[in-house]
Amino acid sequence: MSKKIFALIIVSVLVGGAVGSFISVQPADAGLPAQAGIWSSVWDFLTRGVSSSTPSRPSTPSQPIQLYKPVLDYEDAVIEAVQSATPGVVSIVISKDVPVIEQCPYDPFSDLPPEFQQFFGGGVEFSQPCQKGTQKQDVGGGSGFIVSEDGLIATNKHVVSDAKADYTVFTNDGKKFTAKVIAIDPVQDLALIKIDGAGFKPVKLGDSDGLKLGQTAIAIGNALGEFRNTVSVGVISGLSRSISASGQDIGTEALSGVIQTDAAINPGNSGGPLLDLKGEVVGIDTAMASGAQSIGFAIPINSVKRAIESVKRTGTIKSSYLGVRYLLVTEDIAKSQKLSVDYGALVRGTESGPAVIPDSPAAKAGIQAEDIITEINNEKVTQDMSLVTLLQKYNIGDTITVTLRRGKETKKIQATLEERPATLK
Repeated sequence: MSKKIFALIIVSVLVGGAVGSFISVQPADAGLPAQAGIWSSVWDFLTRGVSSSTPSRPSTPSQPIQLYKPVLDYEDAVIEAVQSATPGVVSIVISKDVPVIEQCPYDPFSDLPPEFQQFFGGGVEFSQPCQKGTQKQDVGGGSGFIVSEDGLIATNKHVVSDAKADYTVFTNDGKKFTAKVIAIDPVQDLALIKIDGAGFKPVKLGDSDGLKLGQTAIAIGNALGEFRNTVSVGVISGLSRSISASGQDIGTEALSGVIQTDAAINPGNSGGPLLDLKGEVVGIDTAMASGAQSIGFAIPINSVKRAIESVKRTGTIKSSYLGVRYLLVTEDIAKSQKLSVDYGALVRGTESGPAVIPDSPAAKAGIQAEDIITEINNEKVTQDMSLVTLLQKYNIGDTITVTLRRGKETKKIQATLEERPATLK
């Protein structure tokens, strides 16, 4: 049986992204006095704003350029970030009992009466594949990171989704542990598993709400299920993306509010951390775009924090919900359906059920079908900040202010979030 390396592949990116470029400039050798003046101007432009500690430029343009101090500082920051986080990064190996197939003797004429069997076969031996028991075999691999000293580990739901599989964790120092799946998030591609022990070194969790486009991103994971603690470096390429992803044996899943990065995320990186330059985890690697170059996605760590706290308090991941089905409003939808606004969430039923779920927080608050929810606590519902993304910021029991349009009228109503029912998981 071939080994599965767990990764989600992007089926479609629903929200477009910005494209950036990095230009490396190296001066040409100058041999004429007039060129020296040009070189001086270029050098002054390139070093504008560099501190006095920066090495002075060469006396003649023909001399090689030395790396200036900010570059060395940047490399040191990357190295330090990796060194601080690596002890908390783990590799996850998935194993199952798989059939042992052998070639067994087979008589195709066994159904014939005994008096006729002597006329067939002629000493020719037949065989066919048959199962001879089962054996334990590695069938996949993923990544994760330790979030508490007692061995609680965060990873992706799609890495540990097989209830019939066994999961083994390898820590950075090569130690091997049997892992137990503790909780699976009903909404996000997130799961928490546990290994027995104490004194583990957890990673530091950062703040994903403060991320900026262009800042450094560092991914660490079990690349291809073979190369543990593989490091790749890039930048934050996009924020609040909405994507549809699929993987082998796990179907298709919609993910909202995810981080886009060009730090290489390979099969096997799923569940690993995405770091900033401080060595703090700002996301959990979850998917990559098929057929693209260095387009990967990670779940913001602030969403993961709430799941971790929920498990520590209750032993499960409890998810809050409002209780509406909706269509995200775009300019085209607003024009075609003659809506009063060109953003927000149009409360509308689907094949899965009614627009407003009976006895839900939305129903209790008086939200109706065809209402357009435009804001949650004064934050606009847009393509980049969907209703699901905004609601994930709040916990069970939080009371939120929902701004909506009903016809030509704007209303503000209060709704208290409740635990997502098991029937919706």
